[in-house]
Amino acid sequence: MKKEEAKEVLQIAVPAVGEMILYMMTGVLDTLMIGRYGGQLSVSAVGISWEILNVFANIFVIMGICVAITSMVSRLYGAKQMDTAEEYASICSFIGIIIIFFCITIIFTFADKILKLAGCTPEVLLISKRFIRIVCIGMFFNMTTSLLSSIQRSYGNTKIPLIGSLILIIVNLTLDYSLIFGKFGFPELGIDGAAIATVIAQICSFLFALYYILTKSKIKIKLHYITDITFNKLKHIFKLSIPASLQEGAFSISRLLTTFMIMRLGTLSFSANTITESLESLSYMPGWGFAVACTSMVGNKFGEEDYKGAKRCANNCAVLGLIVMLCVASLFILIPELLIKLFIGSTEIDVIKLGTKCLMIASLQQPTMAFSMIYGGALKGIGNTTTPFKISLFTGWCIRLPLTFYFIFIKKLSVTYFWSICVIQWFVDAILIYIAYRKNFSTFCKKEGVS
Repeated sequence: MKKEEAKEVLQIAVPAVGEMILYMMTGVLDTLMIGRYGGQLSVSAVGISWEILNVFANIFVIMGICVAITSMVSRLYGAKQMDTAEEYASICSFIGIIIIFFCITIIFTFADKILKLAGCTPEVLLISKRFIRIVCIGMFFNMTTSLLSSIQRSYGNTKIPLIGSLILIIVNLTLDYSLIFGKFGFPELGIDGAAIATVIAQICSFLFALYYILTKSKIKIKLHYITDITFNKLKHIFKLSIPASLQEGAFSISRLLTTFMIMRLGTLSFSANTITESLESLSYMPGWGFAVACTSMVGNKFGEEDYKGAKRCANNCAVLGLIVMLCVASLFILIPELLIKLFIGSTEIDVIKLGTKCLMIASLQQPTMAFSMIYGGALKGIGNTTTPFKISLFTGWCIRLPLTFYFIFIKKLSVTYFWSICVIQWFVDAILIYIAYRKNFSTFCKKEGVS
């Protein structure tokens, strides 16, 4: 890898990594502060609420229509077809807003039924239902911001989404502390305070993203394109977005079902698992950041018909992403107990011990997660969203779910078995994704004599 190539990747990837980390920090901060405020019961309530909200957001918007925007618009931008790029960006955003409204309505209306299906105890259900209904209002603005950010990423502008996430985290952190604990003259609202803080922060971030897309973006949303929607355009959009949504659905739903199984092990196991998942969600954000950069860069190169450059970008992103994820893995091995203690009081000794074991096992999956995410991002960059879906469906539903059902639901073994299963799943996922990447890219690269 040349120095200039590494610099090019990092200029796009580092802001994307920062954005992903800050984005996930919203839920993590809520879990962390609520853990300090209310202990195991509160952590369980907030944890299951964010799990459900993230499933809806990721499946239908962030990993669905947003992937379609980045994949299509990046190639159109690379081919210098600016008008067509703006047209698809506008149509995708309109479709995305309709989907977002549908998701919010479902969550708000059926919150109690969804939580009961998750196996919440009456105590957890009472708290979770109120929290999830408040936060889902802000999710409309948050998911719309994701649509606008995906347009920026399509032409390599990852700095603006980073600034939006920075606004989100600063406002959320300030108001979390103030409204949960009753500081600076604010009332002590506990979990309700965390929910209100999240909503206000998401609105602030949305207003910034909206201002930028309408005034300064290279690719803008224009309303007149929405009136010219045709069946062929919709077909092209859904051909990319539906497999991407199904991929996330295969992963997220299998993860949610395993969460329901773990909840039945009791509050101790679920609290330890929730904290480990919060840390893991931060740990794989670098992988997602490099994957986003990979999709954008590969898409731009394909639009330029520079297939050799596209392959080089994909491999460079994978190498740099792997290095970062290995650094994260080392933290999980060296200071796991310290990381767990950030989320819960020192008196919760059993939760800390169990969480520490889970986190050390989770460190083993970091390298394979990096390869799976980044090379999956390369496939999406060339418009192949079907293969990652098929692989995710296989590893989630043929490896994670059956093994978790047997060892956790039937045998009632320790939650550490679940994290060992995840290590196996990501290992298989990475191998299959890499094979698919090699196969897909070989066809294009042969045109330039690249092996």
